[in-house]
Parts: sequence; C-alpha cells; structure tokens
Amino acid sequence: MLCGVLVNLLGACDGSPTSGVPTASQGPGPTPATSAAATTTNPATSAIAASTPTAPTNSSSTTSATSTTVTASGPTAANIPASPIKHIVIFVKENRTFDNYFGTYPGANGATTATDSTGKVVPLKHQADSIPDISHSSESGYMAYDNGKMDKFDLIASNKNKGATDNNSLSQLYQADIPNYWQYAQNYVLGDAMFSSLMGPSFPNHLYTVAGQSGGAINNPRTDKNVGTLSNATKGWGCDIQHQEVQVKDKTGTVQLQEACFDFQTLADELDAKNLSWRYYAPPTGTSGYIWSAFDAIKHIRNGPDWKFVVPTEQFMTDAAAGNLPTVSWIVTPGKVSEHPPSSVCVGENWTVQMLNSLMKGPDWSSTAVFLTWDDFGGFYDHVPPQQVDGYGLGFRVPLLVISPYAKKGYIDHTQYEYSSMLHFAETELGLATLTDRDKAASNMLNAFDFTQTPRPPVILTERTCQTKAGSDNPNYDD
Repeated sequence: MLCGVLVNLLGACDGSPTSGVPTASQGPGPTPATSAAATTTNPATSAIAASTPTAPTNSSSTTSATSTTVTASGPTAANIPASPIKHIVIFVKENRTFDNYFGTYPGANGATTATDSTGKVVPLKHQADSIPDISHSSESGYMAYDNGKMDKFDLIASNKNKGATDNNSLSQLYQADIPNYWQYAQNYVLGDAMFSSLMGPSFPNHLYTVAGQSGGAINNPRTDKNVGTLSNATKGWGCDIQHQEVQVKDKTGTVQLQEACFDFQTLADELDAKNLSWRYYAPPTGTSGYIWSAFDAIKHIRNGPDWKFVVPTEQFMTDAAAGNLPTVSWIVTPGKVSEHPPSSVCVGENWTVQMLNSLMKGPDWSSTAVFLTWDDFGGFYDHVPPQQVDGYGLGFRVPLLVISPYAKKGYIDHTQYEYSSMLHFAETELGLATLTDRDKAASNMLNAFDFTQTPRPPVILTERTCQTKAGSDNPNYDD
C-alpha cells in the first residue's frame, strides 16, 4: 500500500509517468485551446464556500477553460503513511455531463450558457426531472464537439423523434434538483476535469472502466431494427448474442463491423493473478440494464469460471452491510435508477444514496474509496473541449465524486482524469501493472485523498420524496 502514496512523488511503482494524459492530439480533430462559453470561474483554490445557491445567476461575462492536466500534489516525502484503502468501488451511472449536474457549483469550472450552432450565446435552461432520451452516439459526439468549438449540441437529435432537434441538450439541473449529490461534493471531493474515455456511448465507455480500452469499439452493438433500445437489449451486448456486431475503429481510422465479443485483458484478470478478490455488481441477464454489464463482452470471463463474480447489483448492499466487500467492486445500475433519460433523476439519486448509506453504515467504510461517475455525455452540453489523446477520445466531461474517509473535504479536484484513471488508482494501490497506454498515462487520482488526515465519519443522507414515483423503462433508449 505504500506504493500507492509514493507514486504522487516518484511516479508509478513501475516507473511510468503519472502526470496525466498525453498532450499530443492524434484524434479526428485538433486539440482545442479554450472553451466556447463559461460563466463560472475556475479559481486556484479548491475549497468551496459553505453556502451554495439553488439556481444559477447568469451574466454576460465569459471565461475560457482549458482541458490541460493540473499537476497533482501529495504528501511530503518526510511524512508518507501507508495507504489505509483496502476496498475500491467504481460506481458507474448513466448519461450526464459535468455542466448538466454541476455547472452552477461554486468554485468549479462550470457553465450556465452555451454557444449554439448559429453562434449565439444562450442560457442553459432548467431541466426537468425526466426528459426524453437524446442521441449520444460517437457521430453525435463529434458533431457537437465540432473540432473543439463545442457549438453544435443544439443539433443533436432526440431519440424520440430522430428527425427533430431537442434543446434538452442545452439544459442543466440545479442544487435543488440533486441536493444529495451536492452534499457529497460539499463533504468529499468533486472532480471537474473527469472526462469520459471515448467520444461516444455506453458500450465502449463501460469497457474502459474495466480494461482501459474498448477493443476499438466506438458505438453500441447492432442487433436488429430495435438496436439500442433498453427494452429489447435485455439479452445483453457482447458474447451472449451470436454474431452481434459493433463498429470498431482501427489505428488508421478505418471503421468496420466486428463481433461484439472481445478477449483482451482486464483489471479483473490482474486481480485474479494476485489472488485479490473482485465482484462486478450488475443487473442480471434478462433485466433492464444488463446491456451495461461490460464483462458480458469479454469472452474468457463471460464463458469462464470468473462469471460467478458477476452478481446482481443489489448484492452490494448486503455485502457492504456484512463487511464482505471484495478488494475491487464495480457497480452498474438497473435501468429504472440509472438516471439515463427518460428515467427520473430524483429516483436515481435516491437509489445511489441507498447504496452508499449501506456502505457507510457497514464495517468496510473505514477502508474504502468510492469513485462515483457517469458513463457518457448522454447528449448533454459541456463547455470544456476534451483533449484528443488518440483516435478514440477523450470524450466529454462527466461528473466525478470521490467518497472516502480519506477524501479531502469539500475539495474541487481540477486534475484531468478519465475512466482509466480509476484503474490506475487500483493498480497503484495494489501494486499491479498497467494494462494499456491509457491507464499508464492517466492521472492516478491520489490528489483527491489525504492519507494524513484523521478518517472522517460517514455522511448518512436522507432520501427525498420524488414527484416521479418510479424510474422509466421507456423503450426509446439509445444508450
């Protein structure tokens, strides 16, 4: 565990760099220098004020924001404790950008306005709790990105009516809409430079959360005329469906259809080799949300003995309460509580609170680090142009909450991260080799922690009353 703290000073234990993703742009467009429109500043200090507003105050002033890496700071060499983290939880929800959830958060690099396709600066409207799904394919992402100008989100089609534009893309939620997520941010760490790994939707991005790559996949698999609909995809994406295909892009940029069943190495394989435990808590086959179960697309796990470690999502609460968490956990959400439009954000936030309360009330809380994030941009606006580190991404910013007794309190972490950073944290803490160039280059997230502080008690939150009584299984998901 000492390796996990030394890396802040010396680099990774295998000698690899830890300062962040590469600066060279190798993707489809040039690396942008500044954002399109932002109305909140990005101060050097990371402590937030105790008072936070429930709605934004728009102004005509704008500030520019870059997607460059902020160098992480850490404990001094004279006082480096061994890391107390024994349980790592990677908690992945669905389809939100940073500006969509935290664009009005004080001190964070957020925005309350956007530049649309006509060049007009428009306010981000207040978003309802449940809205129609929005296209968030790789093609939609690159269109909205527009070579770093970030000015075509208003042209993204709604999946309910694919021929129409839907300005729900240019909308955001306020503190009053997601009060418990804001409480986590006020008590723990909010990352405002967390990017999705790939410019595109769920399937490839979920693969990055387990392997630091997607096997070249850039979109969701194709099955039949109802491809991508959550109600039709309960058999899963990947090895369950013979001859199911997905778009795969090679290093030259050529895109071809390939079977959506891969066989590359994952963090789970490295854990197995070290006799370290893991579980992937996910909706089981035949249920809403099974499409997000990434190990279904890894042949040697889906068809091998390790599949027994892929367990129903709700088992996390039982394991956490009993002090039976493995070394590494992944949590993937059922459709109704995923916050994937049209599902209710309120219902989804309540479910997250249930899961985290079960952890905080259990004996493993004192040695756990939770990384709560969202799997892709979902078609929503974000003002920070993602650095193009290769032909796949980065994708747009997503929210990140780092929750642990050793997470800094009320801290806004401006260090650039991506999903591979969560893997790099685990590799650093557990003395594992990196899997790909992505996790090797990604910042290891240690800047979010202070292992010299007295471990803080849990923050048990109260679920709120939702006007929407249940989530949605609307078939118009395009994940």
